[in-house]
Amino acid sequence: MSRFNYKLILYIIGLLLLFNSAAILLTSLVSYLSEDGFFYNILNSSIICFVIGAIIMFFSKNSTKVINRRDGYLIVILGWLTMVCSGTMPYVFTNTISNIPDLIFETMSGYTTTGSSIISDIESLPESIIFWRSMTHWLGGMGIIVLAIAILPLLGIGGMQLFSAEAPGSGISGDKIHPRISNTAKRLWFIYIGLTLLETFLLNIAGMSLFDAVNHSMSNIATGGFSTKNDSLSFWNTMPMVQYIVVFFMILAGTNFLLIYLTIIGKFKKLIFNTEFIWFIGVISFFVMITTLILNNNIDLNTTNFNHPQVYGKFEASFRHALFQVVAVITTTGFVTGDFAGWSPFLTMLFFGLMFFGASSGSTSGGIKISRHLILIKNGLLEFKRSLHPNAILPLRYNHSVVKKEVVVNILAFFMLYLILFIVGAVVLSTQGLDFISSIGGSAASIGNVGPALGSIGPSFNYEQITGFAKIWCSFLMLVGRLELFTLLIIFTPYFWKNL
Repeated sequence: MSRFNYKLILYIIGLLLLFNSAAILLTSLVSYLSEDGFFYNILNSSIICFVIGAIIMFFSKNSTKVINRRDGYLIVILGWLTMVCSGTMPYVFTNTISNIPDLIFETMSGYTTTGSSIISDIESLPESIIFWRSMTHWLGGMGIIVLAIAILPLLGIGGMQLFSAEAPGSGISGDKIHPRISNTAKRLWFIYIGLTLLETFLLNIAGMSLFDAVNHSMSNIATGGFSTKNDSLSFWNTMPMVQYIVVFFMILAGTNFLLIYLTIIGKFKKLIFNTEFIWFIGVISFFVMITTLILNNNIDLNTTNFNHPQVYGKFEASFRHALFQVVAVITTTGFVTGDFAGWSPFLTMLFFGLMFFGASSGSTSGGIKISRHLILIKNGLLEFKRSLHPNAILPLRYNHSVVKKEVVVNILAFFMLYLILFIVGAVVLSTQGLDFISSIGGSAASIGNVGPALGSIGPSFNYEQITGFAKIWCSFLMLVGRLELFTLLIIFTPYFWKNL
């Protein structure tokens, strides 16, 4: 007897294709309005995507609506791969990107909200393709919210069950949005769409064109990083208010969306007293302070690869660029206002370390997440006490609740696997001709979904020049990191396929 509900899995894949078809159709409308000459090309890709999805749904419509854990893993993995594969069609039909490694890299970077790119001259692209790049971020972010808050906790991935709305250790116990995943998703997406529209409005008022504002809002709320400009957000270095608005929404996007929802309905204390949120803001503040002092006292920003006009004086410029880059790296948003990899050796190492932080669980950011770091630190400190008092019962507490031992073990396993993958990733990249700094930076930035890395693939460059295999490898790391490691890697174990 089969252990998989194949019909239901196929039905959901077909549904995702229809979803992507609608997004591509919207992109064709942008092409029509901008008169970039690719309306029919993009429309045809939307039609093909729709037809394939409709056929799959038709032949799997009588599926039973019961799934087990194995079905859940396959739905998440195949669903993401389906979105990526169908998401390449606008690039193919417009002949924007032609070779397979580049197609996979750019599209995977979009849907995993990584923000790395192989395109050197973004401003030469048709507006419809620029819009599609941002759309892949936005769609990926919507999927990540449901994945992180509604699906992974049910699968028990990497300790994520601790941070679901129903978990006692989350600090939001008893305040779950809705017991059904579909209704939870609708409410979270409503917030997601609302924040996107609000940022678009504010950026437009601050001086961005409507097209730029829409694209950067979609990219930002997903903690992506694709920009409409070759110089990313440094294009607006003479407009500080634009950058402060982007920073504000990066922080919101890096916050647990359940906490944002609770704040909206009047439960503000749930946010300000949440342990992870307090540390999230504290970590940002600490590293912004250090970076600001170094930039203000020791570094001439005008000698770096980006133009840094001092609109309101040197200290404000130092603070703004420090704030922007620290928040961008911690929230794994790939926007840049300056080449942080070229500011100083110390700051290069600092930002490399920040690539391993990640923002809050339940947000659209990648990385390890603040919550996991807190659990590991608390557990490490408790080990000292346990060594001195071996017979004492010393439970680990998080947000005033006891954390189960199996959750701690799960997080420890996640952390170790993350480091192993980072090391293996760096070694593989080094075999492809990348130097040491570029290899470790590329591995950390890919698995953490950060975007710009270090060295030859840092903020002043892109991934265009690396080998085709290196692009495929980075794409794999992006997907593994985005799906919280275990979700993808479990299918490579014999346990997953046992007794089928």
